[in-house]
Amino acid sequence: MLYRSLIRPLLFQQDPEQAHEGIIRLLETLTATQSELLRLVPVQTHPALQTTVAGITFPNPVGLAAGFDKNGKAIPFWHTCGCGFVEVGTITAQPQGGNPKPRVFRYPEQAAVVNRLGFNSEGSEVVAERIKRLRQSGIPLPLPLAINIGKTKIVEEEAAVLEDYRAGFRRLAPLADLVVINVSSPNTPGLRQWQEKAKLSALLTLLSEEAKGLSEAVRGTSVPLFLKISPDMSEADRDDVVEVALENGLAGLIATNTTIAREGATEEMELPGGLSGKPLCEKSLEVLRYLYRQLQGRLPIIGVGGISSAEEAYARIKAGASLVQVYTGMIYEGPFLPRKINQGLLRLMERDGIKSIADAVGVESR
Repeated sequence: MLYRSLIRPLLFQQDPEQAHEGIIRLLETLTATQSELLRLVPVQTHPALQTTVAGITFPNPVGLAAGFDKNGKAIPFWHTCGCGFVEVGTITAQPQGGNPKPRVFRYPEQAAVVNRLGFNSEGSEVVAERIKRLRQSGIPLPLPLAINIGKTKIVEEEAAVLEDYRAGFRRLAPLADLVVINVSSPNTPGLRQWQEKAKLSALLTLLSEEAKGLSEAVRGTSVPLFLKISPDMSEADRDDVVEVALENGLAGLIATNTTIAREGATEEMELPGGLSGKPLCEKSLEVLRYLYRQLQGRLPIIGVGGISSAEEAYARIKAGASLVQVYTGMIYEGPFLPRKINQGLLRLMERDGIKSIADAVGVESR
């Protein structure tokens, strides 16, 4: 109530991107100066919420989606909001400023956001050094860390794109609990063509080989690779993604990124960029259901897109998501949305007589 009545109105008087950057700067300062205090806040968990996906134990299934903490500046903070894992990025191999401003737009009546940020990133070297300092501090990170990597905008030729992804992967993967490959943002020219079967196969083959080499040389265990996909793909293209993901030994899929479609959108939302929030909810859920049916349990799926309540998170889990993520929902519902979702999940699972998140995954398809 405090967030909705006082904090959100103040934030919404500011430009959306400036407000977001101000929050991240505040959290960066907080994590730097109050790290010992933050450590005293327990991670939100419960035997029914704890789950294992891709060999990683998650204290609860609700994660922070990529885009909120792009450069990994507030990683030690997010468990205080109730998150069970955090995904930073998208991080490009080379630093870049992204697209011209203004490039983020709120639509409060629709609980939606349109962004065309374009992978604004400090670059893999800077972010890797920041996370390395965290890893070497002697203080264990409170949550599993996913690192999302994407294509540098100025890199266009196919072989160069592969090398660009390889460079980012080599710097960041040793520091990640899992790596997310982003080929689905609508805001980097030419990126989504890497979802096409031949190009996707070449990219995943390369990064799977890199992951294998990393596990043998550095980690001792394989780094799980997840692929984040678009909600705007045809069913045939989704089938290709499933086939290529299975062929290359991926650990899982993330469904979905933002959408360029505007079904049911207001006229003011008809501007370039990726749409997130409530208008994406049903579309992302439909893609998740389709993928779960096609995969038949062979790969886990992380559900994201328009989730702003326990009921919506529970619907994703029952449709086949092993984990869920939030972003735009936190803008409208406040930073403790993950904590509220977890509390709601426990109530809903108790109502249905479900003992664990793993038991709930895909229950509607059984």
